[in-house]
Amino acid sequence: MKINEIIKIASNTNNVGLTNNYTFKASKKNSLCGDTIKIELLVKKTKIHTMKYETESCIYCEASASLLSKKIKNLSIKDIKKKINTLRKNQFPYNFKEFKSLIGQNNSSRTNCVFLPFEAVLKALRK
Repeated sequence: MKINEIIKIASNTNNVGLTNNYTFKASKKNSLCGDTIKIELLVKKTKIHTMKYETESCIYCEASASLLSKKIKNLSIKDIKKKINTLRKNQFPYNFKEFKSLIGQNNSSRTNCVFLPFEAVLKALRK
């Protein structure tokens, strides 16, 4: 994926901004580069209704958080945990293929940046 495409994804700020209206929340820091993310998940019944986030991070983490906040909507907690565990094995489910393109040959060192939002979601759901 070209950098201008990544910037376009990251610039979608529909789900940026914490609202203090959540069922689960977490923050996570990337110990390698210092990126940070804070997330709020609003769960209704067993499905994720919304994901809101704030980052102090690179463009890859911002793009990943933006994509994830859209993809996670209406997924069950069980499904999102399963998908994240699949992604950890470098297998990308069909509806999560965009994340694979965020990790290209030229930026494989940014893998942890791309996965930081996922790690924050798992942390929130463990509570």
